[in-house]
Amino acid sequence: MSATLAAFRDRLAYQGVSLGIVALLATTALVVGNQMTREAIVQAEAADLANLLAQVLPDGTADNDLLTDIVKVGAGETAVTVHRARKAGVPTAAVFRMAERGYAADIVVLMGVAADGRLLGVRIVKHAETPGLGDKIEIAKAKWVLDFDGKSLGEPPAEKWAVKKDGGVFDQFAGATITPRAVVKAVKRGLEFFSAHREEILS
Repeated sequence: MSATLAAFRDRLAYQGVSLGIVALLATTALVVGNQMTREAIVQAEAADLANLLAQVLPDGTADNDLLTDIVKVGAGETAVTVHRARKAGVPTAAVFRMAERGYAADIVVLMGVAADGRLLGVRIVKHAETPGLGDKIEIAKAKWVLDFDGKSLGEPPAEKWAVKKDGGVFDQFAGATITPRAVVKAVKRGLEFFSAHREEILS
């Protein structure tokens, strides 16, 4: 073997070892970084969720920790996570999410329901509707979603749980009827879910 060939092979081995060391160091740095930021991320996510829950519950509705007082209703992927509100140990309300297909994708609705079945608040937590049209379901863009406050399965009657274009009581948006129609359907389905599982949720 010539000296040149031996030197070339040594150089290749050195490069391989160097690459391995760099990869190991990078992996270690990522693991350490993930461990250091995980708690902060979890805390931030908890704070965001607590803020959302507070938006659909009037002040003074609960004195318990809604983040930990939860119950899963149903089984498998269709199970619904319900946050239970209590005041002095007495169940006062429930908060949970419902989803319905909108114009572009699923619209995820967060709703607070009082123990007697009245809606305390509704907020849109996720959607992909058209900006300037369908995004009026957001509280930051319009007050439309506030029309659900105080409603229940009996008020309005079941046949009136629809947008006005379909004979209901809820306004639709010009050029974007599909979006409010989906939200109304999701909220009504949420009230039906609460009514069907009321004892389980409030126990």
